[in-house]
Amino acid sequence: MTGQPTANPTDLKIRLKEAGGLSLERLPMLAVVFDRLTSACTDNLKHLVASSVFFSFTGIRNGPFGELLDACDNNAVAGIFHAAEWDSHILVALDRDFIFTMVEALFGADGGEPPVEDERPFSAIELRLAHMIFEQIGKALESSFSLVSATTFRLERTETRMEFAVIGGRSNKAVEARFMIQALNRGGELLVIMPHSAINPMRPRLAKALTGDTAARDPRWTRQMAAEVQKAEVTLRAVLEERTLTLGEIADLKVGQVIGLDATPATRVMLEGNDRPLFWCHMGQAQGSYVLRVDEAIAQRKEAAEDDAAR
Repeated sequence: MTGQPTANPTDLKIRLKEAGGLSLERLPMLAVVFDRLTSACTDNLKHLVASSVFFSFTGIRNGPFGELLDACDNNAVAGIFHAAEWDSHILVALDRDFIFTMVEALFGADGGEPPVEDERPFSAIELRLAHMIFEQIGKALESSFSLVSATTFRLERTETRMEFAVIGGRSNKAVEARFMIQALNRGGELLVIMPHSAINPMRPRLAKALTGDTAARDPRWTRQMAAEVQKAEVTLRAVLEERTLTLGEIADLKVGQVIGLDATPATRVMLEGNDRPLFWCHMGQAQGSYVLRVDEAIAQRKEAAEDDAAR
């Protein structure tokens, strides 16, 4: 019996999939990553402009790199990023409308004038602004892809002539994700082009469906949510005693009439917030004002059961 090496079925399956190219339908997490990118870009760019800026993910497709790049020839600024941990490059393109919209928003325009429709070359100021935007998009990419594979995105250079914005052979397969920006009642487009060679190593993680039980938390989003929740204002009300009166008794009340209470100085006061009982307190005085000392929290389930029983 000769000792022949046995092929690993798992390795064979992976090789067959790679030979057939990427099937976007089998990579649900890729759409999730790009959807996260819209929020990250909005957060990273809002501190640059006074007006509101919104990003939306509009679609994703496969195609030859050259064909995807030709679509934005002479109409965009391209940023070439190096993803060190992936040993690969990706391309981000901002179209002319995107650049002009951001320039107006940055310099305080209110959107009252018609959009710029000029085919001139980009100015030095516009290219400098594009460089600033690319740096913020690089940070947003790092945050978004940390869900599946952590890496840094370093901006190597920017190009206005697409024949120089080369990150692979023109016939090489790539994935293109498109995003729309909206600001000042106008908009523009952002493109992210990634070669299949950068995505293939992440295929197992991108193929997993994100569920509510296994979703990875974004620490920055969690901190922001906690900070905003803690800023919410809640009105507290101290209830010493409640009396039940008939509608006729209430109608007979006169100015100056005294309503007797059964409460004593030792009676505990219920502290409520948004009509929900929170704490039992004792009332006292300090520096000429009434104060409350919190004794214990009111169990919500117990209180709800007592209310149901009373009804």
